[in-house]
Amino acid sequence: MPRTQSLALQEWTTRYLDENPPRAKSLVMTLFGDAIRPHGGGLWLGSLIRLLAPFGINDRLVRTSVFRLAEDGWLVGRREGRRSLYTLRDTAVQRFTRAYKRVYSPTYLAWSGYWTLVFAANGRLNPQTRSELRKELSWEGFAALSPTVFIHPNPERDTLQEILDAYHVRQDVFISAMAQGREIEGRPLSELVSEYWPLEDISRNYQEFLSHFGPLPALIRTAPSSVTPELAFTIRSLVVHEFRRALLHDPRLPIELLPADWAGKMAYELCRDLYRATYRRAEQYIMTALREEDPDAAPTADFFFERFGGLPR
Repeated sequence: MPRTQSLALQEWTTRYLDENPPRAKSLVMTLFGDAIRPHGGGLWLGSLIRLLAPFGINDRLVRTSVFRLAEDGWLVGRREGRRSLYTLRDTAVQRFTRAYKRVYSPTYLAWSGYWTLVFAANGRLNPQTRSELRKELSWEGFAALSPTVFIHPNPERDTLQEILDAYHVRQDVFISAMAQGREIEGRPLSELVSEYWPLEDISRNYQEFLSHFGPLPALIRTAPSSVTPELAFTIRSLVVHEFRRALLHDPRLPIELLPADWAGKMAYELCRDLYRATYRRAEQYIMTALREEDPDAAPTADFFFERFGGLPR
């Protein structure tokens, strides 16, 4: 294999990190969701420092990031002598689970043709609950037709139930299925999409992801032996980190309501393919880093292999 081919992937990674350095705090969140949860949800600070080293993030930035995440209620730290163990706070686990389920599942879903409407009568929700409910439903892709009326063509049912239970509003809101009227002519419900969801902005984020990571499959196929465990871990983490950012505002609408050649579909498939190409060696690097501080670090959990429709063990 020519030396230029074997170096191409490393050079791409180095250049990408130089041009698009990830924020330390945000990357720590990505690592906890993607790499740490399948290994028990916690790790020693020394292991986290090693995991972040390939991204050019130094010890001081790691310590500052975990301190701030603990202050924000995402992590909890426990000291044992001179060492610190960081785990996800109990209240954050469910949110991590929901957020990363979106990463590993298709952004385009099968559709029955019905829309889901969530609404409350005036005065049933106090201002704080209404604001927090709107934020949670917005995160799940709902559009707000008014301060107390929310709509989505195909929401995650379990997630919607969790949100309603979390805010204790099951007895305060109505849930209804809605379909296009047939007896009286009106505007097609599909036109709600262009009015309430910023698809152009969302597509632009996906296109940027495709532009950045599109060359990687060919580079990996050209020089598969150059994908060391550390490099595989770096690529996998960058791919998930940037795809998660592109996905952040995607309402996950049915494919029937999306433009032809939807960039979100192509971005998900690229993320899936790169993940499958790197996850085995990345797991080797993760286990080495974890077991430097804890020889009994948990092996990869079964649920990890359910990602992207199934990963071979």
